[in-house]
Amino acid sequence: MQYEGSCHCGQIAFVVQAEAPITEVVDCNCSLCRRRGGLLWFGPRTALSLNTDPAQLATYQFNKHHLQHHYCRECGIAPFSEGVDPGSGQAMVAVNVRCLPGLELGGLKINFYDGASV
Repeated sequence: MQYEGSCHCGQIAFVVQAEAPITEVVDCNCSLCRRRGGLLWFGPRTALSLNTDPAQLATYQFNKHHLQHHYCRECGIAPFSEGVDPGSGQAMVAVNVRCLPGLELGGLKINFYDGASV
């Protein structure tokens, strides 16, 4: 399944190539996600292709600096984060599915993750 995504102003544009339709996402309550309000789909980093200049990405890290939370310098929207899967050691991506306009949010199964306790 292919999904096109972007920040609000379009300066960060990307494509997600998922092996199957995205039907489940994560709602995290860590100090960042709680304020940002994203719904996250996790996949291999190779599933995301950036269609714009990487220089458009601003990056924020906090706590243990395991994830690079990317956001747009112009509009402030945070479409995805990158890191390493602690179980497999593989590069991974966490895509904010609210930045995928072709994905219907109403039918998604939302799994709660207690990131505030980590």
